[in-house]
Amino acid sequence: MQLTWLDSNSWLIEIGGKRLLIDPWLVGPLVFSNLPWLFKGERLTPRAIPENVDLIVLSQGLEDHAHPETLKQLDKNIHVIASPAAAKVAQEFGYSQVIRLGHGDTYSFDNSVEIRAVPGSLVGPTLIENGYIFKDLSTDNTIYYEPHGNHSEEIKEFAPIDVVISPIINLNLPLVGPIIKGNESALQVAQWLQPQVMLPTAAGGDVDFQGLLISFLKAEGSVEETKSLLAKNNLATKVIEPQPGESFEIQLEQRPLIY
Repeated sequence: MQLTWLDSNSWLIEIGGKRLLIDPWLVGPLVFSNLPWLFKGERLTPRAIPENVDLIVLSQGLEDHAHPETLKQLDKNIHVIASPAAAKVAQEFGYSQVIRLGHGDTYSFDNSVEIRAVPGSLVGPTLIENGYIFKDLSTDNTIYYEPHGNHSEEIKEFAPIDVVISPIINLNLPLVGPIIKGNESALQVAQWLQPQVMLPTAAGGDVDFQGLLISFLKAEGSVEETKSLLAKNNLATKVIEPQPGESFEIQLEQRPLIY
């Protein structure tokens, strides 16, 4: 499988012979609720929209996952897999083939890739958005993606998972706590899923963030701390720190068959 981190939560995943564009923010600024004074993200390096995208996958309906300007520019005929909230956004932008997945639902795309929705991040008081498990139907290789580090115990039944894409640091707000969970949750999900490879997401990258909210955000943790935690807990998971915009191949070991 081949992956490209496109900054923030955005990924291009090539699995099962298909190109999946995950939570794309590729053009224009990132602003929540049209309040740039509160939060605004801008790319320092422009990102070209990938060619030959087979499937768009949206985990949440918020702007950093279903980015309005990017969705306006992508081909509206591309199939979209989305949480119920994100599906509504995609339909409002004119996408003609939107598949809405609730928790536990699966969709087989062209008999090549299976996408399973699992409980993900709590957004607001009651809304729990989607995480996803992607499975290459020709090799059974799997990827788990959850962009905020909120991992439901329900995912344990799908272990082992080959690749985990999730935050490995915390982003904290005073009086609120972590809005992105990485420190403890990275270890927890590695213990649950026994991945061969873990890839950090959501933080860092070639992006400039401004606004009032940024002055209150505090980052905790690092790639090195996560590697140390995994080693101390006798986990062989390899942490790869991707570079924005650079594609890389992941070579997976064949797991022993369990009889």
